[in-house]
Amino acid sequence: MLRLRQICLVASELRPVVEDLKAVLQLDECFHDPAVAEYGLENALLPIGQDFLEVVAPTQEGTAAGRYIERRGGDGGYIVILQCDDADRRRAHYQTLGVRIANAMDYDDFDGTQLHPKDTGGCMLEVDQQEAGTPNGPWHPAGDDWEKSVRTTGAVGMTSAIIQSQDPAALAGRWGEILDKPVAANLSVPLDNGAIKFTEPWDDRGDGLIALQITAKDPAAIIAAAKARGLPTGAHSVTIGGVVFHIS
Repeated sequence: MLRLRQICLVASELRPVVEDLKAVLQLDECFHDPAVAEYGLENALLPIGQDFLEVVAPTQEGTAAGRYIERRGGDGGYIVILQCDDADRRRAHYQTLGVRIANAMDYDDFDGTQLHPKDTGGCMLEVDQQEAGTPNGPWHPAGDDWEKSVRTTGAVGMTSAIIQSQDPAALAGRWGEILDKPVAANLSVPLDNGAIKFTEPWDDRGDGLIALQITAKDPAAIIAAAKARGLPTGAHSVTIGGVVFHIS
């Protein structure tokens, strides 16, 4: 199993981005992880279907997240988080490739592996295993009661993460190698529930996670809600927290 389970956005201020996600995508907060305080951060998790959007924001100077915001010129996509069922095998594979582990998160029911972005390119990549985990099942980062916060009237799922790069073919090849997956002709790495896609730059902010493809019950209502809040919109997209949400 290898599936898209969580996307992390980074923001200079937590509440404005969280409130926009809630109002526009019709989502609720399910968890605030006290463990992120160790990294000088605060966060919020919001279920989108059975998967998750996370927003993190610095609470002090000198954080990695704060430096990332400065480097990319504002809020935006931060981490692509995948769920697997073979974390030990994958960690051995990373070692074979010379990919460094930036952070290992080992709990009783959860093995998390954040890879060093200088070794992956694009953005931070995290691959996690939930003990006895199944698609759409328990997920340690979202707390024990996240299912109570799932809403079904707005956005209901994520299908793809989109990463821009000056050399998308090379970056797609690198991620395919790291994830032990073939790269499709359209420069996407397939996942069980979607894909990670790689594209030429859309802006001058450098390599990074720039967009998500999501599904929604009523795309027109989401566009209307974004317009009402003064957020950038397209015919089938809204921009929240520096990330473009393509809606279908």
